[in-house]
Amino acid sequence: MKTISCQIVSLTSLTAHVFKVLLKPAEKVDFIAGQYLNFVMSDEDKRPFSIASSPNSDLIELQIGAFIADSYPMQVIERIKSSQAEGKSINIEVAAGNAQLRTESERPLLLLAGGTGFSYIKSMFEYLAEQNSQRHILVYWGLRELDAAYELEETAATIAKLPNANFIPVIENVDENTQWQGKTGLVHQAAMHDIVSLEPYDIYLAGRFEMVGAIRGDFIEHGALVEHMYADAFAFI
Repeated sequence: MKTISCQIVSLTSLTAHVFKVLLKPAEKVDFIAGQYLNFVMSDEDKRPFSIASSPNSDLIELQIGAFIADSYPMQVIERIKSSQAEGKSINIEVAAGNAQLRTESERPLLLLAGGTGFSYIKSMFEYLAEQNSQRHILVYWGLRELDAAYELEETAATIAKLPNANFIPVIENVDENTQWQGKTGLVHQAAMHDIVSLEPYDIYLAGRFEMVGAIRGDFIEHGALVEHMYADAFAFI
C-alpha cells in the first residue's frame, strides 16, 4: 500500500452521527471501486474506511459514522478537525480490500448495504454511472430509522443515469407518524422478496459484520452463489 498526503477540503455532517469528509490527495490515487483506505493516525495506528467516491474523482470521499464520543471513528473525526484548523495535511494508505467491483463481469448486480456501509456501494454505482454501464443493477440501502438517511435525492439521481438500474432504500423502524412511502423492514429480506432467485447476480455487501454474516446465509438459501458474493467482512466472519 502507498502512503499519500491529503489536504482536507471539507468536513460536514450528513446526519447527527455521520460525517462526510472530502480529501484532496497530493498525487493521483489508484484504486478500484469498492476498495478501502487506511487513515493513518500513527505508524502503529491505521484505521480502515471505505472510499465513497468513484476512482475517477479528483477528491476522495469518506462517510464516517461516529456515534460515541472518543470512539474509534470519532477520534478520526477529531484528528481531521484539528488538522483542518491548523492547516495541516493528513496521511492515508491506499488501496486495500478484496471485495472490489469485478469490472470484467457482465452479470446482473445487487449492491446492498446497511448504514454507513453505503459508502462501499456508492463508489461502485457512481463509477458504473460514469461508465454508462448497461448491466442490470439493483441498489438496496437499509437504515434503522428515516432520520439516519442522507443524500437520498442525490443517490436516486445518480442511479437514474443508469439505463437498467433501480434504487431501493429500506427503513427498518417506521412509526405511524413517519412520512415514509417506501419499503420497510430488514433490507435483505426486502431484496429477497423482490428477487425470485439470486443465482444470476454478482452480490456486494457492506454493513455490520453480524449483519453481513446473517445475510450471507439467507442469500445462499435464496440461490446466491458463494463465489459471486463479495464483502470485506467475509475475511473476519
